[in-house]
Amino acid sequence: MATPTLVKGARATRSTVALKIVMAVSGLVFIGYVLAHMYGNLKAFAGHDAYNDYAHHLREFGEPMLPYEGFLWVMRLVLVIALVAHVGAAVALWRRAAKARTVKYQVKKNQSSSLSSRTMRWGGLALLLFIVWHLLHFTVGKVNPSGGATNDPYNLMVESFDLWWMTVIYLLAMLALGFHLHHGTFSAIQTLGFTNTASSRARAKQAGWVLAVVVAGGFSLVPLSVLVGIIEK
Repeated sequence: MATPTLVKGARATRSTVALKIVMAVSGLVFIGYVLAHMYGNLKAFAGHDAYNDYAHHLREFGEPMLPYEGFLWVMRLVLVIALVAHVGAAVALWRRAAKARTVKYQVKKNQSSSLSSRTMRWGGLALLLFIVWHLLHFTVGKVNPSGGATNDPYNLMVESFDLWWMTVIYLLAMLALGFHLHHGTFSAIQTLGFTNTASSRARAKQAGWVLAVVVAGGFSLVPLSVLVGIIEK
């Protein structure tokens, strides 16, 4: 009678490991995307034409092998698949952890865990909501909170971040992204088996910090620069 239990437990363990690998790989896809997206955002410092030319070239990338905007649609499809996989795996792992914890802790022992690890779940939810708004703002619906036109990417960006509350929303999202990248990068490296020594664990933690600061800081430069008048129409 013990054998079926052991087999069931082994299957559950393999399934949990598989879910963690799905989260790690999909997370690496997003890391690659946010780095490329940050590079594009920083084109704003080169001025109106450079920023809009970059946005236009993305739509022509791959022609004639790909149709106009073909590259963008391929990238969007990959990102949607990665997002569904990442969120689905996260929810499945959270439900398993909650089910396995039959007795609630009276006192949470968070002394050994970082703030970024404790905020992964809610930070991830906040980022998901922000992604939906970001797509409506700049891509799908193109909403201009200031009431102006939406057909010029550079002007839409400047007019949006000229509003202090839009900049605050964006900066809070970048704070959540920084925390998520800090812990997520380390977790991905650990899941993929690259933290077998104390030195490799230390390097993985450093990589998480560097990526969090570079990405969150790089994205934050543009709205802050617009708000203080460094970047303007």
